[in-house]
Amino acid sequence: MQDRFFYRTGHTVMGFVDYMGDLTLFFLEVCRTLPHPPWFFREIIAQMYHLGVKSISLVAVASLALGLVLAMQGINVLAMFGATNYIATSVAFTFFRGLGPLLAGIMLASRGGAGIGAEIGSMRVTSQIDALTVSAVNPMKYLVVTRIAACMLVMPLLAIAANLIGILGGMIIGVYQVGMTSTYYYTLTIKYLTLRDVLPGIFKTAIFGIIIGTVACFHGYTTEHGTFGVGQSTKTSVVAAILLILVSDVFLTKIILLIWP
Repeated sequence: MQDRFFYRTGHTVMGFVDYMGDLTLFFLEVCRTLPHPPWFFREIIAQMYHLGVKSISLVAVASLALGLVLAMQGINVLAMFGATNYIATSVAFTFFRGLGPLLAGIMLASRGGAGIGAEIGSMRVTSQIDALTVSAVNPMKYLVVTRIAACMLVMPLLAIAANLIGILGGMIIGVYQVGMTSTYYYTLTIKYLTLRDVLPGIFKTAIFGIIIGTVACFHGYTTEHGTFGVGQSTKTSVVAAILLILVSDVFLTKIILLIWP
């Protein structure tokens, strides 16, 4: 029984290491092709629209809901210290420092990552990627680089939207439950916020965008076994991207606190 446990644990660890190695080599191949033209700027802009603009509604709803919940829960805690007015500062810090970028990343991975995995996976099983190669178009450049670049560019914008809408949700609770004026809430929100609170979160979103694009493109590009494989690629793209975002957020937060406390 004990031997079987160690065998399964070792097998799982080696599988994860093998997966991360393949993912790293895939990303290095993307980096190798990046400096050489053409760069397909129109495709990047089109992907930014599909990934960013069409995801803004999901980010808005999720951010508003979390802003409302965070403010309602925070008021109960701050009331113990007679500082309910500082719910504005609490919500702003929470969103800008971590929750906003993380929420935007999860939403983009859920919608955009699934779309990229399904799209490229379908092209793989229907030999469309091979057709691009025959047509002298580098599929790595046209399909993968453009989508990773689009994810990296739209993530900061989605994070900013998540931050602002989350603060709006906190303002609604602050005005109608605490009795604060919207002007006073706004004043307390920006009073203690500095670039030290804003910029690290924006930096993390670019890393999250690279993770989402790389994972989704990798699973789509390596799809096998027909339509069944497309479904597996779509599912795995979302799960792997979200898990890697959560894990990387821990290390990025620690690094940021060491460099810029």
